Amino acid sequence: MVEELGVTERRACRVIGQHRSTQRKPHTRRDDEDAVTIAINGYRRITALLRDDGWHVNEKRVYRIWRREGLKVPMKQPKRSRLWLNDGSCVRLRPAHKGHVWSYDFVQDRTHDGRGFRMLCVIDEHTRECLAIRVERKLSSRDVLDTLGELFVRHGAPEHIRSDNGPEFIATALREWLERIGVKTLYIEPGSPWENGYCESFNSKLRDELLAREIFFDLREAKILIEAWRQHYNTARPHSSLGYKPPAPKAILPAAFMPPYYGEVAA
Repeated sequence: MVEELGVTERRACRVIGQHRSTQRKPHTRRDDEDAVTIAINGYRRITALLRDDGWHVNEKRVYRIWRREGLKVPMKQPKRSRLWLNDGSCVRLRPAHKGHVWSYDFVQDRTHDGRGFRMLCVIDEHTRECLAIRVERKLSSRDVLDTLGELFVRHGAPEHIRSDNGPEFIATALREWLERIGVKTLYIEPGSPWENGYCESFNSKLRDELLAREIFFDLREAKILIEAWRQHYNTARPHSSLGYKPPAPKAILPAAFMPPYYGEVAA
């Protein structure tokens, strides 16, 4: 541009507000640039994963490589109706602690032969942990009840459980059973999936990161891969709302302490 306009470098830098040392600094390519590029398949979340793997990278560098490689940019989400009343109170009950509010929903996909299958996804809205993904060709209200029963035994019953108004969720037997054990049901307004935003967000991640990338040749393969992804989601995948930490990271217990007199016979 300096040559084309016939102006000095000093004047050009002054006009565009750029320091002259920046203009003169030659571009240098880091030795690990190619390796980092191969490792990247995300942006902020990938930055966290790279750091966990031992890479010394900052978010700006990952973003630069991300855009240069033409990787997927998150789509802009349309504005939804607000969930607050005029007095500032919230229509949707916000989760306050673990086990406060669970939510569940169905996701559908197909195996390679064209036959459909359904997934029942259950999450804890506060911890973001996916408690279960049940995969079957067909799922009824009885299957929902069985899945919840197993989860209640394992984790304890939540105070509330949120869902849409699907027939599997409003079945009389299921509602009466939840009422007997003290779990309050929260049903979203018809045609308002954003009111079940935690589960909808999880479902979109399941779709983008697994279902859209894998071909399931049979139902057994689908169950294995989906369960493996669920474990990865809970224990390894960074979650943006949790400070890029996984919802339920694996706990590493210290080796048991052995006293110096262990194994000796008391006098």
